[in-house]
Amino acid sequence: MRKILLGVFITLFVLLVVKYCEDKRQEEITLKEHSAIIEKEIKNVGKLVVTEGRFSEVYNYKNSKEIFGDYFTSEKKALVVVNADVTVAYDLSKLEFKIDEKHKTLIILNIPEEEIKIYPDIEYYDVQFGFFNPFEAKDYNAIKDIVNTSLQKKIEASEIKANAKNRLVSELSKLYMLTNSLGWTLQYDNTPILKSDALKNLKL
Repeated sequence: MRKILLGVFITLFVLLVVKYCEDKRQEEITLKEHSAIIEKEIKNVGKLVVTEGRFSEVYNYKNSKEIFGDYFTSEKKALVVVNADVTVAYDLSKLEFKIDEKHKTLIILNIPEEEIKIYPDIEYYDVQFGFFNPFEAKDYNAIKDIVNTSLQKKIEASEIKANAKNRLVSELSKLYMLTNSLGWTLQYDNTPILKSDALKNLKL
């Protein structure tokens, strides 16, 4: 009788061990499958997200040069018309991340900074200058610097950067929805993202 009970016990023990190993193996396979799905989605998200805008401005450029002290002044001036195409981009192929299978967490380590590019088309009208104060390369460079500074301020005051961030959040939301559907957690800046609206408050 003891032998029979011992045999039954050993058989049950072996069956439990086999089932445990099978369940463990199945869990590992599932984790690997989830990791592969997440990596694939990151590759799909890993693209250049570009927001475009157009800005126009008119400037009056003036420069005076004193000749023979205060006795004579030579002035030059020009009407400058600027039409600039501006792009704000996030290159998500540079997104740095880590997949923690043990804790079922996708950790975003670093989000690439925005890249602002300005393509100004500058046209000069009503250019006037004197013999002693001609237009030179330094004048055109000064105008370009003025234009660039002014455009930077207009970009900061506009909605183009906010629109670019909204597009970024839209792309990152795909990762949140995927991880959430798989029972995983999305994390950034040591903080779990528990709802998609939290992505809007990311510190970039």
